[in-house]
Order: sequence, then structure tokens, then C-alpha cells
Amino acid sequence: MIHIENIVEYCSSKKGVEETFPFDQVTLVFKVMGKMFCLLPTDSEQLSINLKCNPERAISLREEYQAIIPGFHMNKKHWNTVKIDGSIPDTLIYELIDHSYHLVVQSLTKKLKSELELLNES
Repeated sequence: MIHIENIVEYCSSKKGVEETFPFDQVTLVFKVMGKMFCLLPTDSEQLSINLKCNPERAISLREEYQAIIPGFHMNKKHWNTVKIDGSIPDTLIYELIDHSYHLVVQSLTKKLKSELELLNES
């Protein structure tokens, strides 16, 4: 089962990512080029992450997995809260992190996409 350290390491390894605490001292937010793609509460007994998701896919994931619910404190159409309780395969959790990251990258301005590409070259 994935642990908090695995999530931090995986998200941090992506290009253009910064770790911030914009809301409080316990919610770690991962941003790509300044835009959020993953929120990780660090003080919760139940490990969970908030991830951006394609709206249609978000609904089907919620129907398939009890541990995936509408995003807590987020736009519930575009965000899911994924409870890391062992009921979701680790590979799917990593894939959902990738999906969230790519959705945010796709929504970046041309200027920010160019800046991100330059980071990829270095």
C-alpha cells in the first residue's frame, strides 16, 4: 500500500512541480507551473489525496470504488478525494496522479507550456 512518502516523492519528481502550503500548515499542495494538481492532508488519520479528474471519469471512478468520493472542499465536478485504504490498486493511484498532472498541464497557457518544455530540456 502507498504511504505518504511515496506520494510526496512521486509528485515532486514531476517536471515544473513545487510543494506549497497555501491554505494551512497541514495541507501539502503540489502545483505544476503554479496550478494545483494534488492536495495531500498531512495530519489526517486516513491518508487521502485530492486529484483533478475528467468529469466523466470522476463519476465512473466514484461508482467503481467506495474510496473515491467527490473532492473534499473542491469543485466536485472536477476533483476527487481518493482515500488510500488499500482498496484501490497502487498502480491506479499513480495513474490518477498522472491524469491530474496532465489535465493541469493541458490547461496551462501557451507561455507556461513553453516554460515547462524548457524545464524538460534541462
